[in-house]
Amino acid sequence: MFAVIAIITSSLLLLASLHDLRTREIPDWISILIGTIAIVSSLLGWLGLSIAWVLVGGLTGLLIAYALFHFAKLGGGDGKLIVSLGLLVGPVGLLIVLFWMAMAGGVLSLIAMLRGQRDYAYVPAILFGFIGYIAFVSFYC
Repeated sequence: MFAVIAIITSSLLLLASLHDLRTREIPDWISILIGTIAIVSSLLGWLGLSIAWVLVGGLTGLLIAYALFHFAKLGGGDGKLIVSLGLLVGPVGLLIVLFWMAMAGGVLSLIAMLRGQRDYAYVPAILFGFIGYIAFVSFYC
């Protein structure tokens, strides 16, 4: 069931990336849907995380997203995606997502700097972070 959840979430993040690249906005329904998938999957036993661990992941995502929004000027839509991914992967998984997200974000930042841009779409980095998480979990679990 993990593969189905990963494919659906990756597809939603790809859709959010395309929307972010075009408009610099992320539809709220994408974050809500990922969070709903996380909670329902946990309650049905498909996720492999208890509902308590899912909620701790969401709280961890909220704290990190708030800090990035407040201090690093990350967008609100990006923050909502981080919270929803925290719900989906739990707090430990979120750290793995954030690691790969930071790697991809650094590359995006360099590309934007070379182009003379101050603003760039960050959801592709979030998507890459989630794909890095999937690769990590698939390899080590």
